[in-house]
Amino acid sequence: MILSSSLGVPYQTAFTNGSQDAVADVPVEKGGAGQGFGPHELLEAAFATCLTMTVQMYAAKHDLPLNGATCEVRIDRSVPNAVTLNYAMTFDGPLTDEQCAQLREAASRCPVARTLTGSIALKPTTPAAPRPEGSG
Repeated sequence: MILSSSLGVPYQTAFTNGSQDAVADVPVEKGGAGQGFGPHELLEAAFATCLTMTVQMYAAKHDLPLNGATCEVRIDRSVPNAVTLNYAMTFDGPLTDEQCAQLREAASRCPVARTLTGSIALKPTTPAAPRPEGSG
């Protein structure tokens, strides 16, 4: 779960998972201060980091000589009502072409890719009532 809260500076938003904290913002050209990741950058980051983690896990499980992986993701919203997440991965290590193909196949099955390509519903819920100070 992620909890986000406005920071009192136009558009700046803090977010946390309870143990890690970060800030999102809107670029200066859109009225923000540009002091954090933009929402679409966070979507790109979720996909890129999942792809990178997935190939690392696959390589470890199958004893492939992967020294590192890099992934670049760019969102393309140029077609109305269609979104494409273009990505490019590079692998570092003494890998054969077959091993690279295995890593690319593993990447295509990363959990965030499965989430983004599945059926997604957005459902507002009622937040829990705030607890009075001093309780709990």
